[in-house]
Amino acid sequence: MQKTINNIRCFNIFIEGIVQGVGFRPFVYNFAVSNGYKGSIKNTSCGVMIELECDDPCDFLSYIKDSCPPLALIHSINIEESNPKDFSDFSILESFDEGGFTHLSPDISVCSDCLSELLDSSDRRYLYPFINCTNCGPRYSIVKQVPYDRPNTTMSIFSMCDECMEEYQNPSDRRFHAQPNACHVCGPQLRLILDNAEIEGSTEDILQTSINLLKHGYILALKGLGGFHLVCDAENEDVVRKLRQRKRRINKPFAVMSLDVQTIKKYCEVSQAEAALLEDRRRPIVLLTKKRNFNLPNEISPNNKYLGCMLPYTPLHHLLFTYSGFMKEGRAAANFEALVMTSGNISEEPIAASNEDALLRLAGIADAFLVHDRDIFTRVDDSVLKIHDNKLVFIRRARGYVPESVELTGGSFDIIASGADIKNTFTIVKGDKAVISQHTGDLENIETIEFFQETLDNLKSVYRASPAAIAHDLHPSYHSVKWALNYSDKSMIKSYSVQHHYAHIASVMAEKNLTDRLIGIAFDGTGYGTDGNLWGGEFLLCDLEGFKRFAHFGYIPLPGGEMAIKECWRTAISYLWRAMPEIFIKSYRRKEFIDMLDSIGFIQKYGIKKIDNVLKIMDNRHFSPLSSGAGRLFDAVSALTGICDVNTYEGESAAALENILDEQEVIQTVSYPFEIKNADPCSVDFSPMIMSILNDIRNADNVGLISHRFHNTLVDVIRAVANIIRHETGINSVALSGGVFQNKYITENASQALLRNGYDVFFNEKVPCNDAGISLGQAYILNHKLKRE
Repeated sequence: MQKTINNIRCFNIFIEGIVQGVGFRPFVYNFAVSNGYKGSIKNTSCGVMIELECDDPCDFLSYIKDSCPPLALIHSINIEESNPKDFSDFSILESFDEGGFTHLSPDISVCSDCLSELLDSSDRRYLYPFINCTNCGPRYSIVKQVPYDRPNTTMSIFSMCDECMEEYQNPSDRRFHAQPNACHVCGPQLRLILDNAEIEGSTEDILQTSINLLKHGYILALKGLGGFHLVCDAENEDVVRKLRQRKRRINKPFAVMSLDVQTIKKYCEVSQAEAALLEDRRRPIVLLTKKRNFNLPNEISPNNKYLGCMLPYTPLHHLLFTYSGFMKEGRAAANFEALVMTSGNISEEPIAASNEDALLRLAGIADAFLVHDRDIFTRVDDSVLKIHDNKLVFIRRARGYVPESVELTGGSFDIIASGADIKNTFTIVKGDKAVISQHTGDLENIETIEFFQETLDNLKSVYRASPAAIAHDLHPSYHSVKWALNYSDKSMIKSYSVQHHYAHIASVMAEKNLTDRLIGIAFDGTGYGTDGNLWGGEFLLCDLEGFKRFAHFGYIPLPGGEMAIKECWRTAISYLWRAMPEIFIKSYRRKEFIDMLDSIGFIQKYGIKKIDNVLKIMDNRHFSPLSSGAGRLFDAVSALTGICDVNTYEGESAAALENILDEQEVIQTVSYPFEIKNADPCSVDFSPMIMSILNDIRNADNVGLISHRFHNTLVDVIRAVANIIRHETGINSVALSGGVFQNKYITENASQALLRNGYDVFFNEKVPCNDAGISLGQAYILNHKLKRE
């Protein structure tokens, strides 16, 4: 029984969640003072601790939970009663580091209050490009360690002036304990470098010169929250083409930024849900459908019906759109309809973060550099999302969402999962929290691998992670696997392999806290299988004990291996050859096959010599590994129809097939035939579909209709195989994952078909369904495996 003083009791209240760097302490302080509560509050390395003297804390806690700041997110509240201390008031104490885990806030776009001050000529922060408060600004990208206090951030080198310090210490001020607080006098400063020389002048001079450069067709390297962007006028086709050439980005779409949603609506279709996502304080890139009368250069997003769009999220972005030397008198329009805002890197390398790195690596791309002296501790790219059936679908999870965690049911082990090689992320598990890193990229060069290690070191430091085990992919040649095995040896911890597609399904299970056996449908391009072949069109029976491969797409050889993944026409020839009757293949009736290829233009396009080489290596497993990949099926159909025969970026052929869907012909569309062959495991033979597509091409059918029939066939396959599995096992839950489910048509129609057939359907909503979600699945599986050992 705790002592009381005049019937007053004392409570120690421990709050976990995103409660640091979001104005939580000032919020609690002001509420406590205005309502006569006594006690204290402080940040700890585990969250926030409140000591509260009162007779009953229920009303206090009810208000805290219901009215906390917009960026705060409470995960848990624990209360212990202690001896009263006879507090005289309520105060904010110095932070306490106890070596535990706390959540960090993501970087958040500039808030409306700061934006109003930014554009108010009477405000002392008028035109200050780094204005922020407790409700907005940099967080994750500047934090070196917890607790979240200024000395633990890259703002530590800037000493607040008297006015900023007064705000920082004033409980009634919006910047009370705002750690990045700064102004023109004491904070980071803008710099412009042109022709290797710094342009002298005021902030206004630098802004106006930068705007003029963009208007005259210059490419700027712009330092943002988590790294550099390469920026140019999106309406200038010549400079967009020049940026594409310099960045060595052949067809992959660029993202654009416009001042507001109304402007974006001039060139893209924007639903209510998409508008809300664009205006969300996280400010992601949102994939939108282009209008038919698209009035920006096609070079921005060639051969693609989608365009990635975002709104300004830093004060500097807003100033590029709105500033002019006459702005004190007001202005009628933005400086630009749209700016290309693409990652500041050479294709496939990580984004540049430091001024020195940008000046070195981007010198051959950018004409000028708009930089500042606030360091980026953790670089983080823009997030990319789209809307399916009014639900969020991640394509890339990074700024604004990282490092928010996923809670794992019954988690207890410290774990690292190294993810996959493509679209890599890693996951750190501490206690019951899984922290998924931001998008790292494709681990195909030393720069990206170094970025992987840099980010891991940062997060391990921030979260004080001491992993007891590490999970990795099954593929022996993956860089992520080699890294994990090396880390295991050096750290003397156990390593565990997790099959790629099992990890895809487990990522859905982790999000939804699923533990019972379910049907896992994993469709992607490539993942190493337990039989040594390349999987990717998989129907699995999964639980936390393991998985069974129930069915898969029929194997076809990839002539030239990696070369076939790039040159889709090779895979098309493989599918055509395997679709021939067995007697045809055994007799190797080359002339008839060549005539058939000639009838669809392949001989004229690729030449008899190249095609002969493909046919010669088809049965050599060293040069032509077997694949069941759904992505390879997309490649083949895309090449057969002439939509896309070479992938210049991952998934280009699949995107091209989705783009060509003729929405006006949906009602007239039917499916193609296929065959499910009974075995253990079963296989889906698409030979009947391939031959039907061949006939449609010869009959000059509309490629939009062919694409629709193909997409509908995949939906039919999903439903048919799921029904067979349910009939044999009684399992009624289905999880969909893998990069193919980024395809809106397949995801929506497959989900609806399964729901109509009485299934419970689950898919990724917190992490991407592509390989960026692999690490979460690996961690979920390993965590439960360790519990059983």
